[in-house]
Amino acid sequence: MNAPKSGYRVFSANSSVACTELAKKITERLGVELGKSVVFQESNRETRVDVKESVRGQTIFIIQTIPRMTRDVNTAIMELLIMAYALKTSCAKNIIGVIPYFPYSKQCKMRKRGSIVSKLLASMLAKAGLTHIITMDLHQKGRSRVSFTFPVDNLRASPFLIQYIQEEIPDYRNAIIVAKSPSAAKRAQSYAERLRLGLAVIHGEAQCSESDMADGRHSPPCVRNTTGHTGLELPLMMAKEKPPITVVGDVGGRIAIIVDDIIDDVGDFVAAAEILKERGAYKIYIMATHGLLSADAPRLIEESAIDEVVVTNTVPHEVQKLQCPKIKTVDVSMILAEAIRRIHNGESMAYLFRNIAVDD
Repeated sequence: MNAPKSGYRVFSANSSVACTELAKKITERLGVELGKSVVFQESNRETRVDVKESVRGQTIFIIQTIPRMTRDVNTAIMELLIMAYALKTSCAKNIIGVIPYFPYSKQCKMRKRGSIVSKLLASMLAKAGLTHIITMDLHQKGRSRVSFTFPVDNLRASPFLIQYIQEEIPDYRNAIIVAKSPSAAKRAQSYAERLRLGLAVIHGEAQCSESDMADGRHSPPCVRNTTGHTGLELPLMMAKEKPPITVVGDVGGRIAIIVDDIIDDVGDFVAAAEILKERGAYKIYIMATHGLLSADAPRLIEESAIDEVVVTNTVPHEVQKLQCPKIKTVDVSMILAEAIRRIHNGESMAYLFRNIAVDD
């Protein structure tokens, strides 16, 4: 790696010590020191950020990861917003957010009378001063990217996870890639094609939530109003029913590898593992980019038929690993550091996406 030029700084927006580990790994790879700043909570829970060095005219990279507890996501967002605004008012030339796991990325489509929260967050980041974002495996890539008014480099973790499969899973040639729902089939197919393995899809796991169903189909029937006219009688749309669970593909006597982008509430993964075990799979692995692993996830994984859960360090999960030895970590600081170096030096990012498909 070439020595990075002067004129840029790397800061961490996290107040949590555990969350700065990724920032330290990135700066070590870049051969630079982490910028001097203090991020803390006031007694009234307000976030305060103090930048301890001059950033005038420089390009600033802010590394922000999400703490392990779900309730701290909003605190992490405020830390990022306030630090970006502090750097903006300190006359930084460019402010680039390195946000490996972009929060609220699941809320990227309209549901009934809700809102597209990822679009709101993107607008807030732009208003705070961010001019560019580096993220990884953005949830529902195409839909989320339209929310941003500035450049977004959406890196992929698939090369690191595929390398782990090849190097750490004995007899992986006897494995089969599994999509735990039809919506995850494209990602699973991409993994299967790269590893030259078979593909299986679990059908029937997904079920429409109550919020999806409450879209007006159960509204009161048409009635005659005071003018004597009735509303339009539209064709009745049948409600979706959860089909019987089936596995499309033969997993008998095989190693089953379920791939996904986020593993948070592990109930679906545990249920999928039970189904695969019933169908004859003798080992079950879960591969995901972002290991949120909220609530009782470590305990549920430990008690399940899952043999190993492999996630990257985009989200800190050291506590969960202590609770569940089945959880393994893949370091992706290398590609994040290289992305920072290339952006600062004005080099093409295409090298980081070589042989990467859109569905990865």
